[in-house]
Amino acid sequence: MATQLRPCTRYQPPDWFTNNYTISTNAERQQSASHQVRQESRFLRNETDNQTKWDQHSNNVRLADRIDNIRQWKEILEKTLADIDKEIADLSEAKEQTELALEAKNLPTDVAIECLTLREGRQGIDVVQDEVENQLHKEVEVIEGIKKLLQQRVGEGFEQLCLLQEARQQLQGDLQDKNIALGIDVDQYNLSDRSPNISYKPDSLRVPKDSTTPQQWEDFSRYNKERAEAEMKASTRLRESIHHTLQQTANDLEAQRLATEYAYRKRIHEFERARDELEWQKKNTEEEIEELLNDIRGIEAAIRAKINPTKLAQTRLENRTYRPNVELCRDAPQYGLTDEVKQLEATKRALEEKLKQAKHALDGLEQNLHRINDDLALKNNSLNMDNRCMDVRKKLQTRPPTAVERNLSLTGMQRERSAILA
Repeated sequence: MATQLRPCTRYQPPDWFTNNYTISTNAERQQSASHQVRQESRFLRNETDNQTKWDQHSNNVRLADRIDNIRQWKEILEKTLADIDKEIADLSEAKEQTELALEAKNLPTDVAIECLTLREGRQGIDVVQDEVENQLHKEVEVIEGIKKLLQQRVGEGFEQLCLLQEARQQLQGDLQDKNIALGIDVDQYNLSDRSPNISYKPDSLRVPKDSTTPQQWEDFSRYNKERAEAEMKASTRLRESIHHTLQQTANDLEAQRLATEYAYRKRIHEFERARDELEWQKKNTEEEIEELLNDIRGIEAAIRAKINPTKLAQTRLENRTYRPNVELCRDAPQYGLTDEVKQLEATKRALEEKLKQAKHALDGLEQNLHRINDDLALKNNSLNMDNRCMDVRKKLQTRPPTAVERNLSLTGMQRERSAILA
């Protein structure tokens, strides 16, 4: 029985050789391609490793430069913040000095008004618009002008302090942001690919909203710095102006005080001279009155002394008229007695006229003495008023009150204590 073979494809020997050659060729080509791939992968691996390390190094350098830049600006901002804090303290002190100076002007105002009020107590002819009154009114005007100027400086100081505080807040906010950014960048600089807290992040390539460019970042800090410096310069100028104003107003007030007190001393000297002159005239007038009274008494005595001689002469004349007949002669005794009577009558009339003149002079002296006494009373009253004013003005030469005394005065405790002690 013949063997039956399974039907299959039969190849020819060339096909077999061709197939072997094809397989060998393909294997060699694949091996070559694999070798090429291996070489390229090794090159790529080395290249990418180097690139990764270089990129990390470059970014570390960039982070280090950025950290240095932030630290540099942080130091600048810290110095500027310290300067502006000092300027705020200095300006606050200058403003407080101005407020104290403004408060201290209440005393000169009260003193000037009290002096004007006291001088209203003058009477009569002494109510004169003299140099003292002019200087007192001028002193009030000077004080009001000083208070207005000091109040203006206080307002300017308050406004400048607000601007400084605003610039300081801007600096402080920028400095806080710098500290946060510095901490973040230092942390990023210290990270490595072996750090435990690294991970994939979703959308790490996104650009955050409100991102700025390095130029904008630097311009912002520079603007804050320059603005703070500009406000500090303005504050320094204002402080200089405040100190100049304080010194100038103190000099003006002191000059006006000296002018007013000079006018007072001059006026008091004038009053004392007028009072001394009046007292001298009073003394002389009283002496003259006393002498005139003595003369009047002498004249009256002289008039009385002429009564009996007149009676005697008239009696003799009358009795001689009783001579009889031819004995009634107009002889020498008759003429002598007649002349005597006439002389006595003329003497009496002269004495009476002189007595009348003396009494009239006495009336004039007494009236003038009364006027002198009245004017002397006016002068003493005016002199007393001005001396009281000078005593009141001694308050302006006292030392400035301490902080405790000022607080006691402001709260009224000083007045209560004084009332209790009184």
